[in-house]
Amino acid sequence: MAPDTAAEQSTDSNARSPATIAQSFYTRWARLYDTLARRAPGVGTVRSEAADALDLSPGDTVVEMGCGTGANLPYLAERVGTDGTVVGVDFSPGVLDVARERVRDYPNVHLVRADATQPPLADPDAILATFVSGMFDDPAAVVSSWADLVGPGGRLCLVDLAETTDSTWRVLNPVFRALVRITAPPGTRTMRGSPTAMLDERLVSAHRSLESRCRVTHRATHVFGFARVRAGVVE
Repeated sequence: MAPDTAAEQSTDSNARSPATIAQSFYTRWARLYDTLARRAPGVGTVRSEAADALDLSPGDTVVEMGCGTGANLPYLAERVGTDGTVVGVDFSPGVLDVARERVRDYPNVHLVRADATQPPLADPDAILATFVSGMFDDPAAVVSSWADLVGPGGRLCLVDLAETTDSTWRVLNPVFRALVRITAPPGTRTMRGSPTAMLDERLVSAHRSLESRCRVTHRATHVFGFARVRAGVVE
């Protein structure tokens, strides 16, 4: 029997799609990313500040979009208490496996494999997204959809990395650009343009979208200006 050529082409196309490549990449390097997520200089301070910026209360439901290996989840669980709910959403099975190990002592933390641009959730009180704005083709639309999801009075917080604008530390930007290229999925490493330029552009787009939908309650930079934190209440 002759093979179904159309089906084979479809399968091959799916296998090489950017989303599939990214899932495979982050699954393969999940442990390394977890080490960076926990031990990079200043990252603990940033995660704690982001959780505080959401102004969570006991009993709240908070969702982390792109939760990765779950480094933020304990911070969120501690703030919503045992009566609250934390949901971590990520599309990569490998990082979720690591996250499950991290939250096994937190019965109120639930992990969902899903696309953060189309989360299977409704009416959370708050949404956190750390280091994921650069992964979206249209981050402004994604952030706006999250504002719709939490609704008026709901809270959003974005944490992202970009080149520093601090004149003291701009000398480190070439190092940052090299790290972005090394740690990016293969498809973005081979692109003609700069992955860092794309990352910076998407960060600006995401954060402007938050500011357009929210009353901004928190704005800060950390790690020599490379880490940006913005939070607000949806109006």
